[in-house]
Amino acid sequence: MSQTQTLEEIQEFSGKYPKQIWGLFFSEMWERFCFYGMRGMLVFFMISQLNFEDGQANLQYGATQAFVYAFTFLGGIFADKILGFRKSLFWGGLMMILGSIILSIDPHKFFFVGIAFTVIGTGFFKPNISTMVGKLYKKGDERTDAGFSLFYAGINLGALLGGYLCIAIGKGQIFSNLIEDAHRWNVAFGLAAIVMIVSLINFVFTKKHLGPIGLQPVQINSNGEATKMPLWKEIGTYILTFAMVPVIVFMIDNTEYTAYFMYTVGPLALIYLFYEMTKLTSAERKKIIAALVFIFFSVLFFAIYEQAGGSLSIFAAKNLTPDLLGMHLDPNGVNNSGGAFFIIFIAPLLGLLWIWMAKKRIEPNTVMKFGIGFILLGLGFYALFGTRFFADAAGMTSLDFFTFALLIITLGELCLSPIGLSIMTKLSTANLQGMMMGMWFLASAYGQYVAGIIGASLSSGLSNEPTGNNPNYDALLAYTEGYKELGLYAVVAGVILIALSPIMKKLMQEVK
Repeated sequence: MSQTQTLEEIQEFSGKYPKQIWGLFFSEMWERFCFYGMRGMLVFFMISQLNFEDGQANLQYGATQAFVYAFTFLGGIFADKILGFRKSLFWGGLMMILGSIILSIDPHKFFFVGIAFTVIGTGFFKPNISTMVGKLYKKGDERTDAGFSLFYAGINLGALLGGYLCIAIGKGQIFSNLIEDAHRWNVAFGLAAIVMIVSLINFVFTKKHLGPIGLQPVQINSNGEATKMPLWKEIGTYILTFAMVPVIVFMIDNTEYTAYFMYTVGPLALIYLFYEMTKLTSAERKKIIAALVFIFFSVLFFAIYEQAGGSLSIFAAKNLTPDLLGMHLDPNGVNNSGGAFFIIFIAPLLGLLWIWMAKKRIEPNTVMKFGIGFILLGLGFYALFGTRFFADAAGMTSLDFFTFALLIITLGELCLSPIGLSIMTKLSTANLQGMMMGMWFLASAYGQYVAGIIGASLSSGLSNEPTGNNPNYDALLAYTEGYKELGLYAVVAGVILIALSPIMKKLMQEVK
């Protein structure tokens, strides 16, 4: 395929998937290795290496993840208005590489600096590669959900590898005979840098097949003439990026300021979106309103789901036995990568199922999928509550049953997350696609922030009063009781969404 291939020619592909999706698949896979490798190490590293209390580690994890997804909103705007999706992706990748290298040099001394670079880099990378996947399909193409499900499998292949390998190297669970104890964490963070370099190399060699997708936008002058984007705007974006690093370092290190940021950025984002909506037709506005309903519910979903990187990381380290189906495996590695493992096998099958159901005209609409996703999420957290019934007196419980809970949660995620990316592209106008994808990730930012607060609340609920039990057993009871409550909230939200289905169908119009 040539560089001159038109968008129409790309979208008129035969078969289930466009050929261009594979280049994006592998770039995203290695970027997600980097991201989920980092994510899986954060809480454990802060507690074991930086001596943070459990509650503090949860709050700083929530703050870090919140800024990651908040910057995807800004990254979407800069891509739409100045850089284009390709340059934004490449710049974000470079920032992630730099952050990982900084962490590999001395993670104890430069922890927050390195994290700040990766936060900003992810913001530029993540929303724009997802948007390019959406542009491979025509509006209304029934294969779109299947494409995003395949893409989501690529995300999780990276998450599987990075989520297990990085934390296992850092803890000395693997390659301990090759890596000195003093350098384990340096190597773990350095591995994230290496795979990010692979991601960018892959993108450089495959972007020629994308035709016009992701090219830098032109500037429209007052006389209506289209001209090349001024270089000063592009350079100014890069300079602003570096200027934000010390700001992010300060705000992550001082989580009370994260609250001020979250109270500000969301309302400002909505005000800007409402301004953009005044330029739309009535039918287009209804679709954006429907998208905002999905975004609102996704905040609750991610607040519950993202216990995986916070409180569940602590639960895995302290309360799970290292045996899964007779294999000796690190519980933190399983927590980080178990969901990804299931998605790799389930996502393509689920994508094909959506295609088959669509042909039979029995495919549930997007609202129903969201509702089902919430109900499954709730059932998964009820299963986490059930781990208490397998615990011994020392508070150690079954990694097997914990992994079963991850399977149920993963099924719920597959009904929501990849479909969420898809529905943002379906409901958005052409000039707002990057921003709406950013809004979806901004909702994730709020979910991550709330997840940190919930995790801190669960850890603060641990009683200091003597109970006669092993303290680790009391911790297990406290955490699992919290998971039962979260499961109830998720099931109720799913029922509400399904009840709203008729109203949402009217707002979405022809979009299913």
